[in-house]
Amino acid sequence: MTADQYPYARRLDLIEDLFGHDVRDPYRWLEDPDSEETRAWLRAEDDLFRAHEEELPGVAALAERILELTGTGHIGVPVWRGARLFFTRRLPGQEHAVLCTFNPEPGAGDPEPGAGDPEPGAGDPEPGAGDPEPGAGPAGADGGRTLIDPIAIDPSGRTTLDGWQPDKEGRSLAYQLSEGGSEESLLRVMDVETGELVDGPIDRCRYSPIAWLPGGKAFYYTRRLPPGEVPAGEEQFHRRVYLHRVGSPAEDDVLIFGTGRDKTTYYSAAVSRDGRWLTISAARGTEPRNDLWIADLTASDPSAPDLKPVQVGADARTGARVGRDGRLYVYTDAGAPRGRLAVADPANPGPEGWQDLIASDTEAVLEGYAILDGERAARPVLLVVWTRHAISEITVHDLTTGARTGTVPLPGPGTVGGISERPEGGHEAWFAYTDNTTPATVMRYDASGDETQVWARPPGAVEAPAVTARQVAYRSKDGTKVRMLVVGGAGTGTASRAGRDAGPGADGTGEGRPRGPRPAILYGYGGFGISLTPGYSSNVLAWAEAGGVYAIAGLRGGSEEGEEWHRAGMLDRRQAVVDDFHAAAEKLIAGGWTTPEQLGIYGGSNGGLLVGAAITQRPDLYAAAVCSAPLLDMVRYEQFGLGETWNTEYGTAADPEQLGWLLSYSPYHHVTEGVNYPSILFTVFDNDSRVDPMHARKMCAALQYATSAPAAGRPILLRREADVGHSSRAVSRSVALSADVLAFLAAHTGLLLP
Repeated sequence: MTADQYPYARRLDLIEDLFGHDVRDPYRWLEDPDSEETRAWLRAEDDLFRAHEEELPGVAALAERILELTGTGHIGVPVWRGARLFFTRRLPGQEHAVLCTFNPEPGAGDPEPGAGDPEPGAGDPEPGAGDPEPGAGPAGADGGRTLIDPIAIDPSGRTTLDGWQPDKEGRSLAYQLSEGGSEESLLRVMDVETGELVDGPIDRCRYSPIAWLPGGKAFYYTRRLPPGEVPAGEEQFHRRVYLHRVGSPAEDDVLIFGTGRDKTTYYSAAVSRDGRWLTISAARGTEPRNDLWIADLTASDPSAPDLKPVQVGADARTGARVGRDGRLYVYTDAGAPRGRLAVADPANPGPEGWQDLIASDTEAVLEGYAILDGERAARPVLLVVWTRHAISEITVHDLTTGARTGTVPLPGPGTVGGISERPEGGHEAWFAYTDNTTPATVMRYDASGDETQVWARPPGAVEAPAVTARQVAYRSKDGTKVRMLVVGGAGTGTASRAGRDAGPGADGTGEGRPRGPRPAILYGYGGFGISLTPGYSSNVLAWAEAGGVYAIAGLRGGSEEGEEWHRAGMLDRRQAVVDDFHAAAEKLIAGGWTTPEQLGIYGGSNGGLLVGAAITQRPDLYAAAVCSAPLLDMVRYEQFGLGETWNTEYGTAADPEQLGWLLSYSPYHHVTEGVNYPSILFTVFDNDSRVDPMHARKMCAALQYATSAPAAGRPILLRREADVGHSSRAVSRSVALSADVLAFLAAHTGLLLP
């Protein structure tokens, strides 16, 4: 391939003066997906990718192996409601997880059926960026009756289950479906016993939590204003909290909250198990702070709740719920970047009344908790989930005093998620556990005997390849200590046991020392307070099994070390994230794991921005890159998709100082002619309503014009898919994408595939 063999892309002589900066934008015309010029260019790019794909060795074998490794299926942490439990399950061969319900036989398990609402969120991060499918936890129970099967609804696989919430008695189910990856959820209500649709569909419910009132006749939810009531271009914003009565037209819903606040505000509502207490949280976009209110619904009408502030105007994330003991449990990072748990009187909910129950730890981040105070518990206890340098722990505490009394044993150094309890009172808690070779498994802790056991395993039996993982510490450009997880197969000579804070051979014994540099993938995200923790991944396992090394870096911008770690990579500090990534690459090279000629990098969404910045800043350091659903034009990102909700993370181009921050690393604006860029694959999805594919289109055209690499066998390619979006997709679509990505990286880092 030579540079003139790329599809022709017209270059505009477009230069804008923005606060004294000359900002070039030669490919602005590619922002319009519907113009014939854009469509013709995309068709040519499609042909170019297909031609390259046909020459990639190992695609079919990778797809087959990745499909085998996904054959574990999925089973979700149970959610109890009345005498029922609800869970998600994906059997081997199924394209999507299905939602099931199950009625335990009398005397089977605990005789105290109940249900637990998770702690209300304290301001959402970028919804779904790098997250599991909403409403489908990583683990549940065998058997059961199917309530919602997306494939039965739509055999094409385009329909996804975005969220679900049974009522407090387990008789009704609110659920949200969207098509083609659009995430434009339609809300419906089902009678659980009969499967009959009793309400809906209600539109404009994207990212809407559901908070049922007792009796299953009404719930609080969030919904956007109608398009005709908002300015053009703002249809994705302007949410409000409403009270909806099942069976009534949505137009009759009662407006509860949301007027007079910023248009990008997200809301969540929750109602206590006894129906007495309503909490409402509000956060502007994805900012790391929220306001929070509580109302006593016995003292005011549910349609006009008397909301009292728990936290308003504070620079902190806070969530609260009322326990069965009548205390208000407040999770917050106010004054505690790694989190703390306080208690208060719900009648006096403000910060002045908070008393610490679980103090902040100096190293571990408080991630969640469960209250076990049923009659069969030896004593009322509190389970607290922590991550210490991205590795999960669970501690046991006296519920009254918070004193630590023990720990919950875990199968290994891995990740705990989705802890749930019975809100009516119980002695059990369920949570998911996973690590690099263990598919998400549901564990059950029994406070009556202080015992932990496997409650449910994934339905498919798959033998994971023999891989080893080691947490490696390194220093970033400014001296900050950062950690990454390095995974390799038996033939790569990686560490023989799990370890922390050590480099290859760092103990002087040679343990963990590579037998020679290997093709490697470095993966990163570094944003929105999202942590990268150990977990079962068919991509990682397939790559390691083939002889490669896979490293996952816990960069600043995430929350691996708490909220301070997140903020150290926000706004004017975004360059620190990229510096951490470069330093991870240099550590892998210096440690003998790989070489620049064998190192590929990979990231999606915010991680795609990271990869774009990495290749434009240090093209010499990387042989190949995969940039998936990326942000790349940081001057105009707010004008597309949900971009305007992210300016609390990145900054806004409307402010002169913040524009300077954005331009300092914006990948599209740092493409330089004549540079030998790495081999680069952009993967985009036409129905992505979060990150507009225009970013990848413009960047791809710019790099194809500028690069001197094609003659050296370093292509710049665009892979796009229709009828899928930013997140959820059918298994077969995920497998095909993964096979193409890994085969591309293998071909351009020198990994030989079967």
